[in-house]
Amino acid sequence: MNLNLYCCNGKWLMVDCGISFADDRAPGIDVIVPDASWIAERKEDLLAIIVTHAHEDHVGAVARLWPSFQCPVYTSPFTAEILSLKLAEEGLEKDVEVNVVAAGSSVSIGEFHIDFVDLTHSIPEMQALMITTPHGRVLHSGDWKLDPDPVVGPASNLTKMAAVSKQGVLAMICDSTNVFKEGVSGSELDVQVNLDKLLGTITSGRIAVTTFASNIARLMTIASVAERHDRHVVLVGRSLHRMTQAAKKAGYLNDLPPFLDEKDAGHIPRDKILLLCTGSQGEPRGAMARIARDEHSHISLSSGDTVIFSSKVIPGNEKTLYALHNKLTESGVNVVTEADEFVHVSGHPARGELTDMYNIVKPEIAVPVHGEARHIRSHCDLALSLGVKSAIEITNGNLLKLAPGDAKIIGSVPFGRFAVDAGGLTALDGDFLSTRRRLVYNGAISGIVIVNEEGKITEDPEIRLRGVVDEGLFPKLQTELRREIFDKHAKLTKKQRLSDGDIEESARQAVRRVFRRIAGRRPITDIYVIRFEDE
Repeated sequence: MNLNLYCCNGKWLMVDCGISFADDRAPGIDVIVPDASWIAERKEDLLAIIVTHAHEDHVGAVARLWPSFQCPVYTSPFTAEILSLKLAEEGLEKDVEVNVVAAGSSVSIGEFHIDFVDLTHSIPEMQALMITTPHGRVLHSGDWKLDPDPVVGPASNLTKMAAVSKQGVLAMICDSTNVFKEGVSGSELDVQVNLDKLLGTITSGRIAVTTFASNIARLMTIASVAERHDRHVVLVGRSLHRMTQAAKKAGYLNDLPPFLDEKDAGHIPRDKILLLCTGSQGEPRGAMARIARDEHSHISLSSGDTVIFSSKVIPGNEKTLYALHNKLTESGVNVVTEADEFVHVSGHPARGELTDMYNIVKPEIAVPVHGEARHIRSHCDLALSLGVKSAIEITNGNLLKLAPGDAKIIGSVPFGRFAVDAGGLTALDGDFLSTRRRLVYNGAISGIVIVNEEGKITEDPEIRLRGVVDEGLFPKLQTELRREIFDKHAKLTKKQRLSDGDIEESARQAVRRVFRRIAGRRPITDIYVIRFEDE
């Protein structure tokens, strides 16, 4: 989830504004966006948002958060197509000024002059930004690699990178994702060659390939290989349709046979079809998971079919993804992953490519980003070994002064995350999601205590459990709960018994005490008092 801010003489420039995907710490939530309230409070000084490329972690939050910024957006033609779809979903397509900047060109915004430089990635038109200011020049790398054969889109323009770096570069803010990998990340063309060989060995049954919908180069690879093996490509998943339409509008994928809709799959012989599916990370709502559960409206797989996972396993998704692999295998489907065959290549630079970039740009300061703490540390060590004068480790919220004077962290600004839920945004660490997490892990209890005018309990309290413990394993549980409630209630003063609130709290504490003792849990507990007047 990327959101970067650059300041020059009091005016700000935002680079990227993306989303992250939720994990089990946010039950029921799919998407996380950054808390950008700090810069929203200074929106009169925010000149623009520049989006480096069309991946969700860089562009996904622009439409949702733009009303807080209300500034122009600058990006390349393909990314503008993706952004326009997102703006339309939010009803903002007529409100946002989107400036389409030709890939590899330049633009001036206030005192910032930005040269866009083509670098390859797993999506077309990834643009590194050489940001020139009166106080120095900064290269913001974005996500990149040095792929000599990217299949879709221009190759990395290292000639221009060298030219815009000639005047001297103060700092490079650079991708750290693959800093532990030696050599280079590999080429998309190599994946295409190997997928071609692999499909040549599969002569019967349906073939399904799942990958990231945004990986336009991989879509091109898969479509080209399918055509060579006389298989029709069927798109399965809404995001694939959206990405391919945007790519065609931007001038990509237009020399391929037309993609077919999933409704047409049943009319094509099984050995003449290639299903291109969403859900490469095992997402429960993704097409591949629904197919594996036999819940898809139009697509099914059977024994002897083959599924190729043409993507990496994103850390944190292992359990879900391996469960999907097993589900398919149990159905007789042949599963092929990157652990079995060369069916995926990363879109981020390995150490060899990082070394090449440092040798071209020659920055005075290295500022590694886009990685965990150990990635950042290792990247700093690499940069220093290559002759960079200074390498600075930063984390979320750090305010880093680059110039004038020595570069150093001079403070921090508030930051955080919001979950996208029904109706809008809710704080990831707020009461709402905290309550939901407690419900997931501890369950819930509701109860009714009936009392008379003096506050005496006149009937056995009614206690109902939801996901707390299996009551079948505790045959005396209800008796124990009632006894605890009565015992606690007996200690109330006469004045407390006249208060419904005090009686509710007494019963709530009694119930929670039982479950702390027998299960070590603190369930959400709601007790309601019904008070009847004596006749």
